[in-house]
This record gives sequence, structure tokens and C-alpha cells, in this order.
Amino acid sequence: MELIKNIPDDLSERDFLMIIKTRVSNMLEKEPELLMSYLYRLDIIEEKIKAVLSKDSIISPVDGLSQLILERQKERVATKKKYKQSPIEGWEW
Repeated sequence: MELIKNIPDDLSERDFLMIIKTRVSNMLEKEPELLMSYLYRLDIIEEKIKAVLSKDSIISPVDGLSQLILERQKERVATKKKYKQSPIEGWEW
């Protein structure tokens, strides 16, 4: 199971964030343990998660967690582009 499925490639960042918010809101209400598992698998820093879930946070947990997910996904895409490797010669099928 994935956090979010079937996202169009041409989706704007704003629209993508809204989709994330909808899914995070639903999971926070119905499956908070699974949501935390996904955040761990996405390798989102625990201190950041604790900060947005803190009662002292100035933004809602849904907004904070959604923004963390979006930021992490953007980091992952940038890393993949930076370290993209050419196919190994002789391994093409």
C-alpha cells in the first residue's frame, strides 16, 4: 500500500499538496499508526514530525505533515536527478 497512488505527472505543486493533505487528514483520523509508518519509510526526520505535532506548533498537524511529505518528495526527486546513472552496458533487455 502506498501513501498516495495514481498521481498525474503534470499536476501542479499546489494541487499535489492538496491531494497529500486529503490523504494525511484521512489517515490521521483513521489510521495514525500507518501514517507514522509511512513517514518513517519516507525518511522524514523525527524531530520535524514531533515539531508539527506539538501543541506549540503554529500550523495544524495535517498542514505540517503534508508540507513535510511534499518537501521530502521534492528532495528525493532532486537526489535521483543528481545521481542518475546510465544503464550498465550489456544489461539492456
